[in-house]
Amino acid sequence: MKRCSTKDLRKLEIINLCDGTRLGCASDFEFDCVDAKILALVIEGSDGIFGVGREDDIIIPWYKVECFGEDTILVRDGETGNFKIKTAEPEVPDVPVVP
Repeated sequence: MKRCSTKDLRKLEIINLCDGTRLGCASDFEFDCVDAKILALVIEGSDGIFGVGREDDIIIPWYKVECFGEDTILVRDGETGNFKIKTAEPEVPDVPVVP
């Protein structure tokens, strides 16, 4: 069994086996802290220019990961572009309303 860290995984390019699309590199991971499992790979969308034109993040469920190579992570998505998209809207904290 070969072990690797999340730091190592961030260096690997993610490729969709179904159409050969190069999706990018994982920038983050989603974990289930209760069951101690990885749920998804996150590919961060590009920032655009001065924050304008920011692209959405791509969320790839862990069950779609097929294998890890020396320099790639291969994923299988039968329908191109069917990965979950996380909208790149800035998070606005809840502000209490003062009457």
